[in-house]
Amino acid sequence: MAASSLIISPRKLRSDLYCYSYQNDANIPLVISVLASLIERTMARNERIAKNCRWASKSRVFDCHETPDMTIQSYLERIFRYTKAGPSVYVVAYVYIDRFCQANPGFRINARNVHRLLITTIMVASKYVEDMNYRNFTLHELED
Repeated sequence: MAASSLIISPRKLRSDLYCYSYQNDANIPLVISVLASLIERTMARNERIAKNCRWASKSRVFDCHETPDMTIQSYLERIFRYTKAGPSVYVVAYVYIDRFCQANPGFRINARNVHRLLITTIMVASKYVEDMNYRNFTLHELED
């Protein structure tokens, strides 16, 4: 099921966010699908803006030389599967992304920087929210 066709009720999202159990490994938290959808919409909007801009976009700190093949949804699921970071980490990571974009109006989320931006904000959010978290090197291994 595509993230854009998923019907999400506020009650289900709240329950998923506050009452998530790690007992059943098959369940990916709903907040991951919501975050993937929000990021994909932002990227689509930025692509439309970039088509209308006449100036050349310069390379930024988070930009990769090649666009990764992994979708945002599968990348977030991979991070979740290996780190078991709680749903609240993904909410805080989105807040960090939003604040970063507001503080840097020239920065645009695109396919070349989204994966690095996500892993960085999830790492920082995990260190802030979680009692037990992974070392930076362990999270770096997920990026490959």
